[in-house]
Amino acid sequence: MSSGQQARAQAAAIKPSGQSPEEVRPPADRLLALFDGRRLSPGQRRIAQYLIDHLTEAAFLSITELAERVGVSQPSVTRFAASLGFSGYPALRDVLQPIALSAVAGSPDTREQIRRNELQAAVDAEIENLENVRRLLADTNQVLDIGRELAKSVPLTVLGLRISVSLAEYFAYAARRIHPDVRLVTRGGSVAFDALLQSKAAGGTWVLAFAMPRHAKETLAAIRAARSTGLRVVLITDPTLGPLVDEADVALTAGTGSRLVFDSYAAPGMLSAALLQAMADADPERTQARLEDYEQVADQHGFFL
Repeated sequence: MSSGQQARAQAAAIKPSGQSPEEVRPPADRLLALFDGRRLSPGQRRIAQYLIDHLTEAAFLSITELAERVGVSQPSVTRFAASLGFSGYPALRDVLQPIALSAVAGSPDTREQIRRNELQAAVDAEIENLENVRRLLADTNQVLDIGRELAKSVPLTVLGLRISVSLAEYFAYAARRIHPDVRLVTRGGSVAFDALLQSKAAGGTWVLAFAMPRHAKETLAAIRAARSTGLRVVLITDPTLGPLVDEADVALTAGTGSRLVFDSYAAPGMLSAALLQAMADADPERTQARLEDYEQVADQHGFFL
């Protein structure tokens, strides 16, 4: 676990109730106390002022979101946190969130209340991510077109490395029930390159790639390798713009939940399910036949309870 994750884990841990003298102070005083005696650059003062003006929202922003709102770089936010004595932005945010929750409640919260509200805030953030996916799917033409292309690609390669493996495995597992040849790639380097070459040689035309933060360099290399072989790439990733999006033929974005120690993927999962539905709709006769065959085999062998 990284140092940032350790800080988030410690802050999120359920602890005995009871308030320290610091927690009894008004939220505004607790926030201003973080800046007392600190020599801040003009850019850092802009960040501090934004936190003061928008505490209840800013305390729950990712480093990327905060940097964009203030108009500074992500390293500037990291240096700002370090200037206040924190190991990094996640550690600063873990201190800001209880202050923000106290401000919302109008009175200092107990530790149990803070903990409960943190979990609810994480769910609220995921609801917002799902709302964004809902807006993305308001026009169904794009996802239906992509589903048809993926359904026609035989074989279909599904790529997911490192933290994105679980999403790729889920998609490949489900897609195999409705598609005749799904090839899963979860290792980078020459292994991924060989698999992509084989897929192209076998007649494949598309790769579905997943890339969740932190984005791995080997994912970028694999996407570039796919494009170099003549394969086209659909990318499911978070809204952060970067070279991965630039390299893909089609990019679909879905936010990841980043309020807890480890990210959650409700929105990318929903987007994956929508693509699977679009693939099923692209060839309903093949879908129905394959699903019936699968159920028959599963029943014969007693796969399920």
